[in-house]
Amino acid sequence: MKSLLKQISEKAIELADFEFTQMQTENKWLGTKPASETEIKLTEKRLGMEFPTDFRKFLSITNGFSAPNDIEPTFEPIDKIDYLKKIDSFIIEAYSIDGIEDVGKELKKSILVGGINEEQYFLLILSDLKSGKWKYWKFANWHPGEEEHESLESYFKEVLNFLNETIESKKN
Repeated sequence: MKSLLKQISEKAIELADFEFTQMQTENKWLGTKPASETEIKLTEKRLGMEFPTDFRKFLSITNGFSAPNDIEPTFEPIDKIDYLKKIDSFIIEAYSIDGIEDVGKELKKSILVGGINEEQYFLLILSDLKSGKWKYWKFANWHPGEEEHESLESYFKEVLNFLNETIESKKN
């Protein structure tokens, strides 16, 4: 996953559609220092659950990751990760009405790992406690709603593909 995040960083900086810090530009890296195993375990304890393996791996590579463009969320540092209901309960209420109440139920149990104070969120949702199966949602009202991903890695692969396509289209 580190290679994938590095490629996203390099492509986003090459594209220059978004403002990055001088350090990010020089290092060609949108991440930060890794979260420690202790930080990860303390956050899991605070939330009362264990993160999926791929998200733990992500945190061990970088404790947060800047948005590569204006349509992807920033992945938050571990100390800001929390249940969506604690950060934005209004969105849960808005999606808990007849016809879309299933979305509201999923949002109620979701953990917000990306996009605080942004137009889109990235959410982790434990869908089956016994099997430890997780859902990965990019969620935005303007989208509309949820865009489910198979895994965190598949999401980042889509981000990289989008960046590559955007670079190619600018060349033509």
